[in-house]
Amino acid sequence: MSKSGFGTEALVRGVALGDKHCMEMARALALPLRTILDFALPARCAGCGAIVDEVHTFCMDCWSSIDFIRGGCESCGLPLEATDLGTCAVCLAKPPRIQRTRAAVTYSDITRGLALRLKYGRKVGLAKTMAHYMAPLLSGLPADSHLVPVPLHRRRLWERGFNQAGLLAAELSRRSGLMVDHALIRTRRTPPLKGLSRLQRRRAVAGAFGVHRDANLRGRTFVLVDDVLTTGSTANGCARALLKAGAERVDFVSWARVVRPAYLDV
Repeated sequence: MSKSGFGTEALVRGVALGDKHCMEMARALALPLRTILDFALPARCAGCGAIVDEVHTFCMDCWSSIDFIRGGCESCGLPLEATDLGTCAVCLAKPPRIQRTRAAVTYSDITRGLALRLKYGRKVGLAKTMAHYMAPLLSGLPADSHLVPVPLHRRRLWERGFNQAGLLAAELSRRSGLMVDHALIRTRRTPPLKGLSRLQRRRAVAGAFGVHRDANLRGRTFVLVDDVLTTGSTANGCARALLKAGAERVDFVSWARVVRPAYLDV
């Protein structure tokens, strides 16, 4: 029991119940505690690990090396050459299944490093950093839109222990208020897509996605969430399954996207 008459358990219980006095005490204690933590565990650059001022940020060198995507085709999101058109010629000629595709950054050495450390290095805290820059891409969506993480096959999920797309979707939900929907499933295990051509990737994922039998998708907007967009084969396979099951619209958002052929080996 502290001098003020509150023990730790009582203080926590009071905050949970919304007690005004307890909440004021908790706020008073939070600042010195944060100061101690910032000194002992300073924020570090998500790219190289250098000490920075704020969490989920990058040092000046890493920041200047990252190409944040701004503008581009209103549909596929790829950068447009000098033109007054808002939609690229490819999307005008053949509107894609995915109505709006967006990514926070282009795929490069630094942004690739974050995705790999999240996926294979188990640095799950990086999902918060990546979602921090992905969240603005959700603006303008209907409030009842659902976030759908690109699913892993159950065997791969068991091996890895988590789905990186699911972690990103959960963080985006926390920031945007949109609901996460796990209606989409992977019906069969697909081979690793690394090193495959665009056509080989499309064939590898053909028919690999479906939806749960009891899922109600009719007339709804869904936003697919993934860490990296390479050729779009996986995203299109997911969109095909959602639209076939009755979805009204499918969008896509990712941390990074490949815009240079040199990175098609991811």
